[in-house]
Amino acid sequence: MSHPKIAVTMGDPAGVGPEICLELLGNERVSEHCIPIIFGDAEVLSRCAEKTGKQKPSDVITWADLSTVDAPSVLSLEGIDVDQLTPGEISEATGHATYRYLDSAITACRRSEVDAVTTAPANKTALRQAGITQPGQTEIFAEHTETKNFCMMLTSDVLTCSFATVHVGYHEVAGMLTSERILEVIELTRRSIKHLRGREPQLAVCGLNPHAGEGGLFGNREEELIITPAIERARSLGMQIEGPLPPDTAFLPDRRAVTDAFICMYHDQGHIPVKALAFDRGVNCTLGLPIIRTSVDHGTALDIAWQGKAGAESLIEAVILASRMKS
Repeated sequence: MSHPKIAVTMGDPAGVGPEICLELLGNERVSEHCIPIIFGDAEVLSRCAEKTGKQKPSDVITWADLSTVDAPSVLSLEGIDVDQLTPGEISEATGHATYRYLDSAITACRRSEVDAVTTAPANKTALRQAGITQPGQTEIFAEHTETKNFCMMLTSDVLTCSFATVHVGYHEVAGMLTSERILEVIELTRRSIKHLRGREPQLAVCGLNPHAGEGGLFGNREEELIITPAIERARSLGMQIEGPLPPDTAFLPDRRAVTDAFICMYHDQGHIPVKALAFDRGVNCTLGLPIIRTSVDHGTALDIAWQGKAGAESLIEAVILASRMKS
């Protein structure tokens, strides 16, 4: 069986995306699982290689080569003039380039020219300056694939979290939570983890409020009125699930040891523990899409961009996970 082809977007060219993509191209673990194809700019990668002491990309392909490519390669999309690029600086031009790489990779995957997409980090401010209105890459994938029922999942070897809400302010979270939405995230998570691990997963759901509401003392009874009904419905469908758990103790070692995935109510509830425990190894997945999408679990790190300091571990894990999800 041939290895799957994974489209890897270069991310924001002013960030760490180019240098971690260079690391990816020569990684032996990745080559054992898949054929990575960088959707980016060959000249940007070459210039970054010069500055960081990394190896320049040798195999540069065109769209016509996608059907026959059988080795790690770069699909050069000429998204930005490298002479107009300043590493570490946000600009409209880098936002446009980021979006071009992303749009091209999604298109290639929807055409079945590649098997999955893995994204390097994008800068939300640069995307906004370029006129992109979606709050993040997850939402861009959903819009491009016309997907309404989707969620973000962060996964690592020590902790996996899915999210009922993501890129919204805290004051908006409670108003966006419904039993239907929480059940949707539970079901998407269960399906993904069962596929990856080959068995029925043990799930846990976090409460929204301190102490999971403390019997109504905190919040507006979101646990009793919204979260618990979703959990009970999931149980009635045969899922192994518990909660709502107090968020401040949900991720302790004993609980993590018996839980395959946690369903979280908002962004930082799950991002903080995943990044604290597995920052270099965490992977972001978008569940519910008609295509496979994984991503790094970190940002563009403009302060260290093009300095050879960025580790590629998260990107490597994301690409390998994408290949596993395809199997």
